[in-house]
Amino acid sequence: MLPKDYTEFKETLEHAVPHVDWPETLKALWFDAKGDWESSHNIAQDMHNELGSWMHAYLHRKEGDRFNAGYWYRQAEKSYPEMSLEAELQEMVAFVLERC
Repeated sequence: MLPKDYTEFKETLEHAVPHVDWPETLKALWFDAKGDWESSHNIAQDMHNELGSWMHAYLHRKEGDRFNAGYWYRQAEKSYPEMSLEAELQEMVAFVLERC
């Protein structure tokens, strides 16, 4: 069952694993929100589209690798964000949920 919004998404973080029926994009965001950067990155790097590039950019921004993040933001056709990481995560979750 998909969360209807970011608040419900955050509530799922009390679970040990993301819901099996979720799309990989939402699972990647869930792993990141749980603090599992590696699992999130493993999913994002296998997504060969603009959303995958955006997630990849966000993850490298989060780890502090501005150069690599910049490359991936350009691949996603996005500018380097000024917003907080939490705000960007919220934006990505909303973006994914709108398309599910």
